[in-house]
This record gives sequence, C-alpha cells and structure tokens, in this order.
Amino acid sequence: MKTLGKKIRLLRHQKGWSQEDVAKRLDISIPAFSKIETGITDINLSRLEQISSLFDMTVVQLLTFNDAEQEKTFVNELETVNRKLMDREVEVIDLQKKVIELFEELRQSKITA
Repeated sequence: MKTLGKKIRLLRHQKGWSQEDVAKRLDISIPAFSKIETGITDINLSRLEQISSLFDMTVVQLLTFNDAEQEKTFVNELETVNRKLMDREVEVIDLQKKVIELFEELRQSKITA
C-alpha cells in the first residue's frame, strides 16, 4: 500500500493541494490522511472511490497509475521549479544591478557635495 500512498501524494502535489486541503475534502483528519499517504493505514474500497473521485479518475486508474506517469510528472514539476528558480535568479541579478547603481549615485553625490 505504500506505493498507493506515494501515488496519492504525487496526485495531491500535481493539484497543488496540501494534506489539509485533501483531508478536508475527504472529511477526515490531517493525521488520518497523512497515514494514508505514508502507507500506515490500509484504504478500504469506499475511501478508494472517494479519493479517485477527488482526483477525477476511476479506482482502476488510481490503482494502476504507473511509474512512467510519475516520472513524467516529476520531470514536469522539476522543469517548472527550474524555470521559477531561473526567474528568481534574474530578479536577484536585476536587484543587484540596482543596488550598484544606487551606490554609485550615492558615491557621486558625496563627491560633488
């Protein structure tokens, strides 16, 4: 069941939901949902149906969600994170340039004063 928990966690991350978000939608506690994701708790059929419905899939799709799909999703998430990181690096560089420009302006104003 640990594999199923990992699949559920991956699906949750794809949706951008926290454990709290999913727990509320399933009407269970956060620790109870956490135990589902970690494989500590076995999931009964009605809970499987509830979870698969939450992620817009059938129980069969949820149970057969395979590693190739997980890898593809992981690569997509990694690319997204890398793009965000590059954007932040550009922002930092721009801010560094502005600091240098302001420092130069301040230095020039002290020289002329």
